Amino acid sequence: MITSTVDLRDRAREALSRCGVASDSIWAPGSGPAGAATARTPISGGDLFDVAVAGRAGVEAAIAAAHEAVGVWRAVPAPARGALVRRLGELLREHREDLADLVTLEAGKIRTEALGEVQEMVDVCEFAVGLSRQLYGRTMPSERPGHRMMETWHPLGVVGLITAFNFPVAVWAWNAAVALVCGDTVVWKPSELTPLTALACTALLERAAADSGAPRDVHRLLLGDRGAGELLVDAPAVALVSATGSTRMGRAVGPRVAARFGRSILELGGNNAAVVTSSADLDLATRSIVFAAAGTAGQRCTTLRRLIVHEDVADTLVEKLCTVYRALPIGDPFAADTLVGPLINASSYERQREALDQARKDGGELLVGGERRLADAAADAYYVEPAVVRMPEQTDLVRTETFAPILYVLTYRELDDAIRTHNAVPQGLSSSIFTRDQAEAERFLATDGSDCGIANVNIGTSGAEIGGAFGGEKETGGGRESGSDAWRAYMRRATNTINYSSELRLAQDVHFPS
Repeated sequence: MITSTVDLRDRAREALSRCGVASDSIWAPGSGPAGAATARTPISGGDLFDVAVAGRAGVEAAIAAAHEAVGVWRAVPAPARGALVRRLGELLREHREDLADLVTLEAGKIRTEALGEVQEMVDVCEFAVGLSRQLYGRTMPSERPGHRMMETWHPLGVVGLITAFNFPVAVWAWNAAVALVCGDTVVWKPSELTPLTALACTALLERAAADSGAPRDVHRLLLGDRGAGELLVDAPAVALVSATGSTRMGRAVGPRVAARFGRSILELGGNNAAVVTSSADLDLATRSIVFAAAGTAGQRCTTLRRLIVHEDVADTLVEKLCTVYRALPIGDPFAADTLVGPLINASSYERQREALDQARKDGGELLVGGERRLADAAADAYYVEPAVVRMPEQTDLVRTETFAPILYVLTYRELDDAIRTHNAVPQGLSSSIFTRDQAEAERFLATDGSDCGIANVNIGTSGAEIGGAFGGEKETGGGRESGSDAWRAYMRRATNTINYSSELRLAQDVHFPS
């Protein structure tokens, strides 16, 4: 039984209130101000609230305020900037259940995944607080006596952040927490599909700013449609645009930012694959594959979409997968036993249906899944059975990312052939290999192995930890967020040479008497 829209609306109102969102920021559907957007839930397909959106004047005002705040914020010592993020992390932990409610309500994630996404926010705040004391430069030897060379890192300016519906809060935190400790200010344009989670996160950050003495305008929220995002992309005052979405979106954003000599971090499409060798632990592989392929109803950028299996174990593995797929609990994501919630909307369902039709035309065999479920209980909600399709070869369809739970199964004989198949797609985000052979694992991780930004051994393609830099290659965009040294993208580097001698010495032994 799917929870009614009325009950879901009440749950959303309570979560928003506890997070500090003012009651006059949301209206009953159809009663908001002119031009308002409507927040919808994929659980029932119903409308939750109307929310105000920013027009051109609002976007420009937000960018101007963030740009002015940079002058104050960058002068605050980095460890003191970390105090803001520390307080934010505390509030996120305190409101973990509320935020998870909103993630489930707007994105349709099952409870454990929603809670996990909020935990990512807490984790990246802890990482960023430590980072605030580790924005290290280098000292280099100078060829000139009496000279010292070093590099220093400085705040970049305003960071424009555009996020997608499928990770409505975690990707915001990845960027915002790191950017803030780096001394940048943030203007956030969330997906128009998830405005309520954005309102809640912004309310908590505003409270953290007040508690820690940070300027209020270090962070501004822009609710709006594609037009608001375009204004953010084109604004000269925005030094960096970090955008998450489709490859099509990235093709539009990247050149526009580059045309004004801005910087961009692009996290775009993924068409991720796992290679399963003949030596693999098939039980371990099965559990990993099911989560990676069916989790979040196939709506992760790191979702496993291609399975490249050794001929000797393909039939056995496929049988195991189909058995598990047939028993997957599909339904209300708030229900404790549900493992697969709804697709975000009708368009996602249509894309899955069209892809399965094309797979059949290409000679593929639908082994399990693909049907819509619970349509009678929720006419405007789209619950589908995750599908497994065995393909004779890697067709154009298989090389294309379909943002729905479809797993294409291919076979191979030699590992080099598997790696070639793996790499023969335009995307390059996440990858994995399942093997108990050290040589096979090393071959996959080698320079001429997986060409993705993420390459795993004996785990799936999804579920990245915040400690590592997240991102991919090729049409995935090449950006990096979250851990490791991803912080450098949010800062500018300066090379400094200090002459502490009493003589003027030129590099490369140049003589210029004067």
